[in-house]
Amino acid sequence: MPASRPEQPDELHPPQQLPLLKRWVARLLGRGLSRLNAQHRDSWFHGHAAGQRLGHAKGVRDGYDEGRVDGYEEGQQVLVIRDTRAPGHAVPGVDDLLFDDWRLPIDAGLKKRIKADVAQRLPAHSQPSAAQWKMIFSDTPSTCVVAGAGAGKSTTLALRILLLHHYLGFELAAMTVVTFTRESRKDFIKKLRQLFDLFELNISEKSAQELVRTFHSRILPLVRSLPGFAQLQAFENLGSRERQGEEADSNPFDLRLNDAQRQQLNLCYRDLCSASPRFAELVGALRLHSLKLKPLDRDHPDVQKRVMVTELSAQRDEELCDVIEDLWFAAGAWPIKGIEPSRQTLEINGSTFHVHGHIASLDAWVVLGCDPGESQQIKRNGAKLPVWAEWLVKRTLFQAFCDKPLIWMENYRDAKRLVPALAAEAVAGPGFDYKVKGELGSVPLLDAFVGCAGFIENLGLDVTAAVAGMSFAQDDSDRLFFEALSLYWKAFEQHLLGMTPPVMTYNRMFALFGENSPENLQRVADAHLRPLAHLMIDEFQDVSPQIVSWLRASLREIRRRSPGLQAGQVAQYSSLLCVGDDWQSIYGWRGSSPQYFMEFTQTFAAPSHTRVLLVENYRSQASIIEAAEHIVRATPTLPGKKARACAEHAEARRPVQVFKRDDADLGRRVVEHYRRGDSVLLLYRKSSDRALVAEHLGGIVEEDRAAPAEQRRFKQLTYHSAKGLQADAVFLVGDCQHLSSSPYKNQVYRLAGLGKPGDPQAFDKAQQEEALRLAYVGITRAAGDCYWYVEEAGKDTGQQPRASDQVDPAKACFDDQRRRIQA
Repeated sequence: MPASRPEQPDELHPPQQLPLLKRWVARLLGRGLSRLNAQHRDSWFHGHAAGQRLGHAKGVRDGYDEGRVDGYEEGQQVLVIRDTRAPGHAVPGVDDLLFDDWRLPIDAGLKKRIKADVAQRLPAHSQPSAAQWKMIFSDTPSTCVVAGAGAGKSTTLALRILLLHHYLGFELAAMTVVTFTRESRKDFIKKLRQLFDLFELNISEKSAQELVRTFHSRILPLVRSLPGFAQLQAFENLGSRERQGEEADSNPFDLRLNDAQRQQLNLCYRDLCSASPRFAELVGALRLHSLKLKPLDRDHPDVQKRVMVTELSAQRDEELCDVIEDLWFAAGAWPIKGIEPSRQTLEINGSTFHVHGHIASLDAWVVLGCDPGESQQIKRNGAKLPVWAEWLVKRTLFQAFCDKPLIWMENYRDAKRLVPALAAEAVAGPGFDYKVKGELGSVPLLDAFVGCAGFIENLGLDVTAAVAGMSFAQDDSDRLFFEALSLYWKAFEQHLLGMTPPVMTYNRMFALFGENSPENLQRVADAHLRPLAHLMIDEFQDVSPQIVSWLRASLREIRRRSPGLQAGQVAQYSSLLCVGDDWQSIYGWRGSSPQYFMEFTQTFAAPSHTRVLLVENYRSQASIIEAAEHIVRATPTLPGKKARACAEHAEARRPVQVFKRDDADLGRRVVEHYRRGDSVLLLYRKSSDRALVAEHLGGIVEEDRAAPAEQRRFKQLTYHSAKGLQADAVFLVGDCQHLSSSPYKNQVYRLAGLGKPGDPQAFDKAQQEEALRLAYVGITRAAGDCYWYVEEAGKDTGQQPRASDQVDPAKACFDDQRRRIQA
């Protein structure tokens, strides 16, 4: 169908026919003219049709086509403007990177030169692998090194420092190597100086100490650089002989308090009791709760067994009270100031029993117990059972049937500690122990304050804010405990700052320079910030949220000041290299988390990253590695991890032997390996096991202690203390298991954003996984032989999974003697 033409103007339309009358007149006139030979009629009609009509149509058509072409050509010269821009105005994005986009100047020629120098100066067995060279030569601002057990990371890290300082000319003052403990710091300083000596480079002991630091020794100079804090002391270093020096490192995993620290805790407690009636009220309630005899369900097997002798026990109770009081008198522990001696009677399950005294201030009755230090053979005259057994029956009945406030004095030590508290001598401290739910045992109240506050702050939280975000049942004593903690901790920090010189906890120092307080870092001089420009951190899997916040804030401030911060220096910009192993993260109970290592690129945003996987194991034979990895396989882990045995004895293939707990057999094997000339590491889950095994060690403890330090071959440590060590033969005593559930830690874990979203027991879950990692650490200390002695599951082990449950007797890397004996 031809295209329709556009509407034409009137003058271009062909003429229309005349009306009928006019047309009739025209025809008559035309015929008349034709008769007069004035025109030819047919020609006129022909001319009209062919000329006027057809000419008009053709003219219109030709004119339209010509006009259209001309118009189109002219139209091409007109700019058509269409507004395709987005509505509103443009907003630049936020650059949240912690580093500038730069690269270390490491080219192929420099790599070749360094490799040749290392080949010449280091022995053949110490030559770096391809993966280790990748770590040494990483040129990106951010580098994450996943280094498994026995991966030779220390030597590789030392070579990295050599590259930066010797080959690239970076000033040592622009670098910091961070280790976690004093011991690891000393070991690395020694290794670094030995390496520099091989390259005929001089690095003094002092320079090496300035370079290799713990987190604690690096944060202290930052705080001391601020006005008014030049003489600041760390609370954790009070009482230390090194406290006047900046090198006074504290062990971040040592929770023990010394006398100097405890004195300040007690002084703050005294002042707060006087200044805050609410705090004094809370402490009183906690004291009563702590001292009260814990109730026992009447359906408990012990109650059911002893309720049958209630009447008999009541008949002999007054004589039992006489015997126990005589023992307390003889020990000088009775009477107790603040307790009125009062032999009153109480009805227990329908029978009459006696108490020894009453505390008016607490409105509580007191019963004296049988101190465990007394002879277990003491009996009443004519009695069949010893005193401790009769006393145990009485205590069970009181636990099940007494509805009065009752304090059961278990021993002379507790009574001695209670005296100053009852006498209102607050400077001596509260005088009672408290057990926060989920903790393994009771500790002095102020120690419990320090422990809980430390855990909360390690998670990067403020104590008061965290307590406000927690909730407990109305009758839960932990609700009172944490309210008291919020009052005490704020007062304690003020108390420390008021000392001369001022004192501050390390956690407080890190918080001052964390991401929530960037303005404080802006006040730090360049000279104090510059050493953090090029950071190398070992054991990064054990870092806490508090430390991560400080690191991120420091790197952000360094970038903000660049390039002025490094003016005149060879070392420019900033970089971060972190070395760790998520399978060796075992300090979650202190607030550490492997999450930041496993999510490294998200935690430390950079324009480019390098990831290095060190899978070679230069320590252990293959079966040790396979067994350890099988134990820990159930935990979340980084992809691609599987160690490869590269030691000279890698293919020895002696399986990890697992036994039922037998201290005599363990001792025999320890002595056998020691006499053979092997180095031996004996690891305990509980320090109390050390004494139980000691009698079976055949005197090798004293023998080894008498040898020169460099010739000693026997060490006894806890699992946690053994990280970084190794031995020919390793003996593990005890299983690895998370036994308790911590309501408060589960809550603050969620507040810190750790664990899976929506998991109400995020901390407990993390601890169950950590139990497997602890076993991994223990097993991988062994170079050649590993023996694991575990207790049988019982009422003390509960229903929680144990690491030894992961042992698979079908695998060649295990020799499970427990299964064999049962079969």
